[in-house]
Amino acid sequence: MQSVIAPLSSQLDEFRSRIETIYDTENRERASLLTEIRLLKDMNERLGREATNLARALKGDSKQRGNWGEIQLQRILEESGLRKGREYEVQVSVQTEDSRRLQPDVIVHLPEGKDIVIDSKVSLVAYEKYHSAEDEQERKIHIKAHIASIRSHIKSLGSKGYNRLPGIKSLDMVIMFVPLEPALLLAFEHDPELFNEAFRNEILLVGPSTLMATLQIIYNIWRHEYQNRNALEIATEAGKLHDQFVLFADALEKTGVQLKKAMDSYETTRKRLVAGRGNLVSRTLKLQDLGARAKKKMPVNLLDGLEE
Repeated sequence: MQSVIAPLSSQLDEFRSRIETIYDTENRERASLLTEIRLLKDMNERLGREATNLARALKGDSKQRGNWGEIQLQRILEESGLRKGREYEVQVSVQTEDSRRLQPDVIVHLPEGKDIVIDSKVSLVAYEKYHSAEDEQERKIHIKAHIASIRSHIKSLGSKGYNRLPGIKSLDMVIMFVPLEPALLLAFEHDPELFNEAFRNEILLVGPSTLMATLQIIYNIWRHEYQNRNALEIATEAGKLHDQFVLFADALEKTGVQLKKAMDSYETTRKRLVAGRGNLVSRTLKLQDLGARAKKKMPVNLLDGLEE
């Protein structure tokens, strides 16, 4: 009986140990999960409060709505690859011919000194009321108000004449940026003529995605422009290098000619030292043979070339 019960008892002890381990692990995981749920709940409540505060601010304060739109425009510009202070300028103050001072949100530069003016316009009050309304008739009223708000922004922007400001070589169109794309698409859906109407007023209506695509095209234009400028600079430097090399080669040839002349002169002078009857080396050696006192010896290379 002992031999039968002993293994069973051991297995029961091992099973109990495993159960306790699993129970402790589940308790720890349950406590950790509860903590994460509480953190997630707190975060959602905080985000909800922030979103509510933002919505209230955007609906109640036109200045804050404008600032929010400018921030969205700035983010898109930063993500486009264009560089502030080089390919675009922000809040440039320009004085008109009638002494008015205007300040476009952004001026995007193009090659050959051309510019594009971008101005942000936020229209959210009627849009928010449209989505909050439960009655279809009330929605129709709010969508008309929303379209009227965008149309009002179009007329206001067109009256400023940003594309005709002195010192700005702008294209014929000014880009009106609506930072909330669904709001712009909703207006187009209920009034398809709105885009053409803005276009006739030299205004191009864009949302975030359309503006990003436009800025990416401008970025690629600048990239090719810089490549072309570099190619022209390389060609100019190559021409300068070629001319400098020609001057160097010419100077080297002249140096060779001068060296040849110097060598010929050296050979002539050396022959006069060692060649011919009564040459200077022979006469000098003869003086030494006659008993002239001398401390220096004649160079060996002159003696090798000495004619008998």
